[in-house]
Amino acid sequence: MEIRRLKFLDVTPSEAENGRKRQKLQVYAASFSLDRENAEDDSGSEEGKKQMIKLKNFRSKTKETIAKSNSSSSLLLPVIGSAISPKFGVASVCGRRRDMEDAVAIHPSFRCQGQESAAVGFHYFGVYDGHGCSHVATRCKERLHELVKEELECEEEWKGAMARSFTRMDKEVNEWNGNVIGANCRCELQSPECDAVGSTAVVAIVTSDKIIVANCGDSRAVLCRKGKPVPLSADHKPDRPDELDRIQEAGGRVIYWDGPRVLGVLATSRSIGDNYLKPYVSCEPEVTVTDRTAEDECLIIASDGLWDVVSNDTACKVARMCLRGKVDVQAPPWLVLGRGGEAVVGSTMGGEGGEISDKACSDASILLTKLALGRHSTDNVSVVVVDLRRAT
Repeated sequence: MEIRRLKFLDVTPSEAENGRKRQKLQVYAASFSLDRENAEDDSGSEEGKKQMIKLKNFRSKTKETIAKSNSSSSLLLPVIGSAISPKFGVASVCGRRRDMEDAVAIHPSFRCQGQESAAVGFHYFGVYDGHGCSHVATRCKERLHELVKEELECEEEWKGAMARSFTRMDKEVNEWNGNVIGANCRCELQSPECDAVGSTAVVAIVTSDKIIVANCGDSRAVLCRKGKPVPLSADHKPDRPDELDRIQEAGGRVIYWDGPRVLGVLATSRSIGDNYLKPYVSCEPEVTVTDRTAEDECLIIASDGLWDVVSNDTACKVARMCLRGKVDVQAPPWLVLGRGGEAVVGSTMGGEGGEISDKACSDASILLTKLALGRHSTDNVSVVVVDLRRAT
């Protein structure tokens, strides 16, 4: 993560001098460099001498902070100021499907914890793989991060907050589905109830010291740590032993029709929406909380259009090469030639407040998308790559 030299000025009016208002400058450091020029310009005045004293005191405190940071294995953060947004890249294509039903949400610093002067940012990344139609995935893109933010303000316990957010999202979708008719989607041609529409959801929240992943369905999040893949989620497939038991205990069946499917219909055992398959299909996410280390390189979040044809290990190797600058990928013209879909490449879609779309991360997401299509993935493909390398 690049640490840039910045200067924040808190301008407040002071007492009038010579009939005019004089501005009082308070200098805060957002990097480990100090800027003295403002004080030096006014060093001859009484105010300038005060500023020089403040800068000297601040320098000694900053040096102490840097020394502590260098002696610690924790990630480097700014001394004061809002948290730095991680770099990321996005690629999302329709592929060989008739319609684009995936959605991606990126919200850097969607919530800050602590006082404004020492806030720690929570960065939100979500991939939603719709089925039956795109409107549930789109609704999750628009709303789920807001629900997560609301739940975190009520309770700091991650697993409970994420579970309640997904439950609220599922309830909203099922109540909202009846009003979808008239929207610009295929539901106009289907049942007015729109019960046969849903979406998987994998959400990763990156903080300064943790990665929280909530997964509902068969999209996936994988951490690349020291060149090795560390799965942060487990796919919810109907033939997974614990999922099979849960479905059967609820009175449902798993029927093999071009693979295992709930009641012979849905190829994932958990999703948001799909009201007609409840209670066999659950909206409850599995949540993992992983401590960040100095060996973490990147986080890959993608829909099953990638994972059906690319292994965790291969995905990590490809992303790692791009982050190390060994691959320079240009967005190929054919990447937007999916049947009926529109590609989004390396964008900052859905972002709030200072998002940083990075070329290396974008190259990684594009190359992984190309690899999936080259291996004849038959699904939409959406990939998010987040750079987790510690600042140096």
